[in-house]
Amino acid sequence: MSNENTSRSMSVKLGAAFLMATSAIGPGFLTQTSQFTAKYMASFAFVIVCVIIMDCVAQSNIWSIIGVSGKRGQEIANIVLPGLGVFLTILVVLGGLAFNIGNVGGVALGLDAMLGLNEKIGAALGGALAICIFMSKSGKALVDKVAQVLGAIIIVVMLYVAVSSQPPVGEAVKRVFAPENPGSLVAPMLTLLGGSCGGYITFSGAHRLLDAGFGGNRNEVSHFRQSVLTGISVSGTVRILLFLCVLGVCSSGATAVAENIKAVTEASNPAAEAFRLAAGNMGYRLFGLALFSAGVTSVIGAAYTSVSFLKTLNPYIAKNENWFIVGFIAFSTLVMVALGGAKKMVILAGAVNGLILPISLACILLACRNKKVVGEDYKHPVVLQILGWIVVCLAGYLAIKALPNLGKLFL
Repeated sequence: MSNENTSRSMSVKLGAAFLMATSAIGPGFLTQTSQFTAKYMASFAFVIVCVIIMDCVAQSNIWSIIGVSGKRGQEIANIVLPGLGVFLTILVVLGGLAFNIGNVGGVALGLDAMLGLNEKIGAALGGALAICIFMSKSGKALVDKVAQVLGAIIIVVMLYVAVSSQPPVGEAVKRVFAPENPGSLVAPMLTLLGGSCGGYITFSGAHRLLDAGFGGNRNEVSHFRQSVLTGISVSGTVRILLFLCVLGVCSSGATAVAENIKAVTEASNPAAEAFRLAAGNMGYRLFGLALFSAGVTSVIGAAYTSVSFLKTLNPYIAKNENWFIVGFIAFSTLVMVALGGAKKMVILAGAVNGLILPISLACILLACRNKKVVGEDYKHPVVLQILGWIVVCLAGYLAIKALPNLGKLFL
């Protein structure tokens, strides 16, 4: 392989990793993590660690089977059970649409924090920017670059503010193993799991690699696994840094600061308020940059992946993929401009995507030993299968347990 091809291959794999990571690190991710950290304090570290582990298991299974088969998630589901892929497509697209409305709102909130722009103007500008990326001649290659650059910006901003807030790291580590009132952490865990790898998110980077020509034999599974682990490392790092930032703001040593907790939990933009308390006006402006970056990349990821599910249903959609992506973004933008306010939408969308996860992961695990999917020679690691079914059971249990209480997330 020439140096040019090697460089392109690395760029695509990094682009897919960052597309998945930045699809997860959307406005919902920032809002959920901030609000729940302020509510549950150091004990929320337990939720974050559990979610990162389940995220790694779920996505490693899904990306591996997509990689070896060269087929999209919905195509694999249809082989497992005819019609199941259509059902999965409906779930993913509806979840992606709900998330994308919040993503556009996140761009608006970011522009407001940075520049003081009106929310509706910011939403319109965010949607227009995402559309321009897809209308460019090198749209998909540009998506890779945008995801990497904006993802790097988010990490740098989070690191700066996390250090500024001086969090009680020792208390957080302690609560990873001994959380207070663990029963109350069930609903937040489902919401975070959905926001990390539920719905469209887990398929975003894997489908991007397929579009770039990767996949279809067992020798390429390693490319998919390297890419997914890179993406999970990025999203997990940002989640931990954001948690530490908000925890530092809401505590002094290991002691809760009631006024800061109230300020974060009641704010229309919880993460922005945490950044303001941690690093003053500069922190607030930096958060605007991070939220803008997260919103733009998530709008792109949600639209791209949702249409990648739809395009196998009809050749007309596949032929006009970019126009359907543009329409998806435009519709999300119009709804956000009409409704306004993204805080509750993005939290609920995370929970909805969490309900989709056990279904999509179960489809993949049922397919991992199906010769029509993986071929004659591929053997999916038994450890991944066992851990995968444990995640399916845990995610399913969390979904059933949390359903009656989702409304309480807003209290």
